Amino acid sequence: MKPLLYAHPFASYCQKVLVALYENDTPFSYRKLVPEDPSAMSEFGKLCHLKKFPVLVDDGQVFFESSIIIEYLGIRYPGRNRLIPADALHALEVRMMDRVFDNYVMTPMQRIVADFIRAKGDRDPLGVEEAHSALDSAYEWLNVLMEKRVWAAGADFSMADCAASASLFYSDWVHEIGEKHGHLRAYRRRLLERSSIARTVEEARPYRKFFPPGAPNRD
Repeated sequence: MKPLLYAHPFASYCQKVLVALYENDTPFSYRKLVPEDPSAMSEFGKLCHLKKFPVLVDDGQVFFESSIIIEYLGIRYPGRNRLIPADALHALEVRMMDRVFDNYVMTPMQRIVADFIRAKGDRDPLGVEEAHSALDSAYEWLNVLMEKRVWAAGADFSMADCAASASLFYSDWVHEIGEKHGHLRAYRRRLLERSSIARTVEEARPYRKFFPPGAPNRD
């Protein structure tokens, strides 16, 4: 049987896993966690009491956390593009960059977005200011790194780029990657030109109206 993915097309961590699946044309069943399919949400709730998605079900096992799902796919369903290198030291570089994008780009981006959902009296302006500052620091470091790299961990597309695709896509919407970070901007463009990532962007397009800060008229 094919692995079964519970995910939402517009959710950043779900997109990270979808990119990995599309990179290797991995056959899978897709249960979209959307209002039009309440049964999918009910099934998902029974599988993951933490209510965190994406969730992958395969061969009687349940996996959550996007990086773990991608690691599992590489073991169980290896494809033409090896997203985690065989070389142990290079694999550590990939995993480190994966954590950089999740923790230092995705997390502050989500903090900014979440503040738009709160009632005005519950807003956290200091927390939002800190999140913008964190993104400035991440952009500065990544811009220097990407001056001499094609992909996040070197010459080959990897799990790190799966993480970068969604994190940089949305972070640029709430804290634009400016001209002074030209190498990082160019990397974001390369990501969006990759077919697996372009596919996730198109699949998520109908949900842009739900982006709390408001989606920009680009990308």
